[in-house]
Amino acid sequence: QVQVVESGGGLVQAGGSLRLACAASGLTFSNYIMGWFRQAPGKEREFITAIGWSGGADYTDSVKGRFTISRDNVKNTVYLQMNSLKPEDTAVYYCAARRINLARYDYWGQGTQVTVSQ
Repeated sequence: QVQVVESGGGLVQAGGSLRLACAASGLTFSNYIMGWFRQAPGKEREFITAIGWSGGADYTDSVKGRFTISRDNVKNTVYLQMNSLKPEDTAVYYCAARRINLARYDYWGQGTQVTVSQ
């Protein structure tokens, strides 16, 4: 049974930092691209970033230079370091796993709330 579990969300002031973690189990981690998404109230879920086995990563423009994704292939865990947070970063953040030869993210976490205050 595949499980994807996020942790590390919380409340932070604008300009602050948070680090999210996502632990994956029940899958061959090396075969999966790991991604982070977020969904703000009243908005559609949006892609933030994703990382492959070797560490290559893509970011959406709104987080470039502020967010960094990384993965620990021994611990089967992916991280999202979020710096210089803005109120518009407030959302539920989701971790997801996608097989390297597929376009669809098949496994999703339950989400973790990130709230950035003024």
